[in-house]
Amino acid sequence: MRKVILFLFLVLFVTLVNAQSVFVRFVTNKGNITIMLYDETPAHRDMFLKSVKAGLYKNAEFNRVIKSFVSQGGELDDTILNREKRNPELGAKRFPAEIKPTLFHKKGALGAGRDDNPDKASYFTQIYLVAGKKQTDAQLDAIEKKRNKKIPEEQRAVYKTIGGTPHLDQDYTIFGEIVEGMEVADAINSVATDKNDVPLTSVVFNPVILSKKEAAVWRKKLK
Repeated sequence: MRKVILFLFLVLFVTLVNAQSVFVRFVTNKGNITIMLYDETPAHRDMFLKSVKAGLYKNAEFNRVIKSFVSQGGELDDTILNREKRNPELGAKRFPAEIKPTLFHKKGALGAGRDDNPDKASYFTQIYLVAGKKQTDAQLDAIEKKRNKKIPEEQRAVYKTIGGTPHLDQDYTIFGEIVEGMEVADAINSVATDKNDVPLTSVVFNPVILSKKEAAVWRKKLK
């Protein structure tokens, strides 16, 4: 059975890798992280690329870091919500969710932050990297019972071997994953923080969109 689960996971990973066209490097003061954006979520992929090109993530910070959970970057909820309160005429702009059952909160996944809006729509300027932790069958069974939803076997295998935050699945849009620099992401997720989960020392990042040639090299490398 374990061999079957591993095979399913490998098929899932290879399928994702072969489909992707865009890679982004997060240049941080802790090192570099290379992220593969998913073509399965084209609207979020393009929205993020547009935000990067517009400079909205220039010298952004991982400003909310919760160990073994997530490292959140870009604008904080309070910053966004307070701006909307000051300018009610602009409305609360959110980006429509692109939640796919095959894209989940495994360790290293890239997600779009949001508030508690019922449509699960995303912020334009907030992302997070999943840190998470390894899950046991008992923990996954409990999540299934609470959510009344089965976790696919190939995803269970990933959560048990690599880890993640499965209780967030289907509530936030996942639109990419780390392909290089997981140790850097781990270092960011391990920084000292205050009681509000704000790093005591700034962790700055600048996303750089890789060229088509560089992306092709990555696709070949990941096959």
